[in-house]
Amino acid sequence: MTQPEVKIRQSADDDMVRITEIYGRSVTEDSASFEFEPPGVPEMMRRRSVLLDAGYPYLVAEVDGRVEGYAYAGAFHSRPGYRSTVENTVYVSPDLQRGGVGRALMKRLIEECTARGYRQMMAVIGGTDRVASISFHKALGFSDAGHFKSVGYKHGKWLDTVQLQLALGPGDTIPPDKVPG
Repeated sequence: MTQPEVKIRQSADDDMVRITEIYGRSVTEDSASFEFEPPGVPEMMRRRSVLLDAGYPYLVAEVDGRVEGYAYAGAFHSRPGYRSTVENTVYVSPDLQRGGVGRALMKRLIEECTARGYRQMMAVIGGTDRVASISFHKALGFSDAGHFKSVGYKHGKWLDTVQLQLALGPGDTIPPDKVPG
């Protein structure tokens, strides 16, 4: 099977209807998000604005001119000591999962976060049964960073979270204020 041609670009307001559709399906059908009700377009636009206003990247993947996935980085935690660490989020339309769209998005997200001076990227994956997501992140160089048992409840069952971590740029080899650029 031929990999689709994927165009990665910065997200735009016009993308939010499609992003909301992709995320909404995930909220209702799986455990990638611990939300119960899919948010609407206005809420998704608000969330995106918060991230962009804080200087984080928010990307989309287009295949044949249609948004088929999105990825962004945001604060891992709000305390200032965590300012060099981001948490990633990536969602891909179900019919194009495992087809290179997510990989293209994440590679670009990693590049952008590194260029912006972030030093660590965390992935928080909802459910140990999300083997494809865990394997996907590990294939991109993420390593195990933690496993929290039964911290969420959704779809009638208790869910663990798996945390994975990727060093960006020089990682923790030098203080953040010594990074050139």
